Amino acid sequence: MSVRESFNPESYELDKNFRLTRFAELKGTGCKGRIACANVLSDLYAMGVTECDNMLMLLGVSNKMSEKERDKVMPLIIQGFKDASEEAGTSVTGGQTVLNPWVVMGGVATTVCQPNEFIMPDNAVPGDVLVLTKPLGTQVAVAVHQWLDIPEKWNKIKLVVTQEDVELAYHEAMMNMARLNRTAAGLMHTFNAHAATDITGFGILGHAQTLARQQRSEVSFVIHNLPVLAKMAAVSKACGNMFGLMHGTCPETSGGLLICLPREQAARFCAEIKSPKYGEGHQAWIIGIVEKGNRTARIIDKPRIIEVAPQAATQNVNPTPGATS
Repeated sequence: MSVRESFNPESYELDKNFRLTRFAELKGTGCKGRIACANVLSDLYAMGVTECDNMLMLLGVSNKMSEKERDKVMPLIIQGFKDASEEAGTSVTGGQTVLNPWVVMGGVATTVCQPNEFIMPDNAVPGDVLVLTKPLGTQVAVAVHQWLDIPEKWNKIKLVVTQEDVELAYHEAMMNMARLNRTAAGLMHTFNAHAATDITGFGILGHAQTLARQQRSEVSFVIHNLPVLAKMAAVSKACGNMFGLMHGTCPETSGGLLICLPREQAARFCAEIKSPKYGEGHQAWIIGIVEKGNRTARIIDKPRIIEVAPQAATQNVNPTPGATS
């Protein structure tokens, strides 16, 4: 089934023209809740913390929706958040709901743990390598999926991408955003990670720069490779790099972990995370190096673009039963 056809408003007794957001169209609006929960949990996972004791859900309910729309849609979003929290081995025990012009999802994740259960993000050393655990380009994929219904924008990119390419990239973006970074957090301990951060609103470069500034040693990060959802680099270029994807400034939502690993451990980390025992869809790439420097980060002038082909275009957003990702 096409991703764009997977959410049918009429099946929820809503007007056939109802649209909440493109996030709502993957196996129902619960996907938006799953993505929000995964994004919140990544702050723990970036420090190697795999167990969350408690979550709070913060929900902005749109005052532009009718009462009927709110009653049908919001429970689905809430359920998606709860489903992801249960997958993470925790539960939602409270939160806050407010009226808002837009639907907004967020939350709080807390835990109490021993010193050996978390990894401080400040121990990178020269010789380490940088590993990324989700592809870039989610904002581009979501934007161009909307452009399918806006002829003047679609005409700008239709020579470099097909509708099928856009559908597949959008679906892959949704799958990646909804996937927890829990597996990567656990493997950070196994392979002696020195530092990590999650990639979200400031893009790969912004978060790399923030992480570099936190290091105790005088190091700098140099990024040589950019794993990008298939065709999204071409789309970004066709748009005059308006998204900032090639410059590392394109925002991501619920992105992967950027991890500093010992050089001798990085390849093993990337191989291990793909193991079927962690469920489907996990990937990782070596994207750069840690060298002696002044606590900065940069992307080389012509980074290698790694086209990441869709892995799960026909799969349900829910993880494989029994997965511990």
